[in-house]
Amino acid sequence: MSDVINWSGLGFGYIKTPYRFVAHYKDGKWSEGKLITDAQIVISECAGVLQYAQTAFEGLKAYTTADGRTITFRPDLNAERMAQSARRLEMPVLPEGMFLQAVEQVISANRQFVPPYGSGATLYLRPYMFGSSPVIGVKPADEYEFRLFATPVGPYFKGGVKPLTIRVCDFDRAAPHGTGHIKAGLNYAMSLHAIVDAHENGFDENMYLDAGTRTYIEETGGANFLFVTRDGKIVTPKSESILPSITRRSLCYVAEKYLGLTVEHRPVKLSELEDFAECGLCGTAAVISPIGKIVDHGKEICLSSGMNEMGETTKKLYDTLTGIQMGKIQPPAGWLYEIK
Repeated sequence: MSDVINWSGLGFGYIKTPYRFVAHYKDGKWSEGKLITDAQIVISECAGVLQYAQTAFEGLKAYTTADGRTITFRPDLNAERMAQSARRLEMPVLPEGMFLQAVEQVISANRQFVPPYGSGATLYLRPYMFGSSPVIGVKPADEYEFRLFATPVGPYFKGGVKPLTIRVCDFDRAAPHGTGHIKAGLNYAMSLHAIVDAHENGFDENMYLDAGTRTYIEETGGANFLFVTRDGKIVTPKSESILPSITRRSLCYVAEKYLGLTVEHRPVKLSELEDFAECGLCGTAAVISPIGKIVDHGKEICLSSGMNEMGETTKKLYDTLTGIQMGKIQPPAGWLYEIK
């Protein structure tokens, strides 16, 4: 099938590939884990995931670098974050070694679906874990399943990068002391109505504020914010209910160590928006999605970077990080995990 894929024409959607990894947790221990070809899952109608949303997931990509290697980007951090999610949801922690084993085996087995360098496409990896045993009382499941599948996806931006228009959202994404800091399926379910409503009203995304005071900027439904001040500093919001984006952390490192910029990770007030020159959303899918305009209940806040292209500093960050990912710029130690 891979020989008939139009790599440059791919969208960001699911295409079944031949192999996926599965491991089961039962009687207090994980099975060895193995590759399988069956994409269907059969579980009890009373499974914990179906009754009480006991599930967490991750997302990462495999690339073909400029020199022809197959790599994935910082998968150890995905393993670490999944462990944090599992602990918060009272699920068993998957050992990092098994997580990396799953990543390596699935990419290797589906290597023909790793898009060629320069196509703009990548092989997206989706690790996830869920409660599989029957649960009718409100409590954690006794048994769990970990899976990882792969699907080739196209570039997030079709026809070039265009800055987004977003709104300050009236809905709350995450409660203080809740689950906003982990990658749980339930967080994304909560955001579905808000994003559909945003799209219906002509906005690309939502800007969520802290639920406690509605004073501070948090994130969108699936990405962290990154701001650039008028004097070139990088500012990212700090909150206990923000997901620790691997892309955002990588961009901050790049800003400091490669571009010599000052980085501040601190609470960011909504009232500060007009002081910023650039703004973007950080995530696995697009690396950085630039924002050109933020609408706060009818009040338009237009970033000086404009609605035509990425701001100058945002573009440097994007080019440097993607250059590292694609093997064109020397990476920090341990960032590129090569699949032999």
